[in-house]
Amino acid sequence: MPVPDAIIIRELGQQDYLPTFNAMRDFTTARTNESQDQFWLVEHPPVFTQGRNSKPEHLLNPGNIEVVDIDRGGQVTYHGPGQAVLYVLLDLTRAGMGVRDLVTAMEQSVIKLLAEYGFDAQARSDAPGVYVDNAKIAALGLRIARGRSYHGLSLNVDMDLSPFQRINPCGHPDMAITQCRELGIKDPLPIISDRLCALLASELGYNARVYEPAQSVINDCASY
Repeated sequence: MPVPDAIIIRELGQQDYLPTFNAMRDFTTARTNESQDQFWLVEHPPVFTQGRNSKPEHLLNPGNIEVVDIDRGGQVTYHGPGQAVLYVLLDLTRAGMGVRDLVTAMEQSVIKLLAEYGFDAQARSDAPGVYVDNAKIAALGLRIARGRSYHGLSLNVDMDLSPFQRINPCGHPDMAITQCRELGIKDPLPIISDRLCALLASELGYNARVYEPAQSVINDCASY
């Protein structure tokens, strides 16, 4: 089966976390060998998500913020308005790609994005994600089912970072968290999100991005 030349991009706007999680999991279950790969761009209202092996002691004080247990790897993290969340729905088997290849591509897309603004960012082998001056700016988490990926990455753009103080981010106590705004990057979320999509598509070898309507993706993901 040939690897598709283009990636479909759906801009979902702001969506509650749990319906979005269910939709991308259902999409992954329903997709066929002919289904095109997709990126979903979304913002979430405040939510803590806990991976399969997440330890409860890393959720310090959730307060009134919803906590959702999910099936990605990793520990607890936070999503909220002003954060670019990019879900990566790929057929890795068809592409001949390993999980490490995908993780590296996601890390490099963020690193190259920040380099365009003049910042030197790094990945860390001991704590997956992307860092600027040892402060985490992007988190990664994936689930692979039957050779197909879902979940993805989140990039802190212009958000309230205080909820990160209620957790040990990704299981690391006292981890510093930063965002694009604190670095002096003034471009708004839509511009940064679109550039992130372009860079990740290029890292993964897609030659084109096709933007398609997303109105019904949460309620009827199987039609895609």
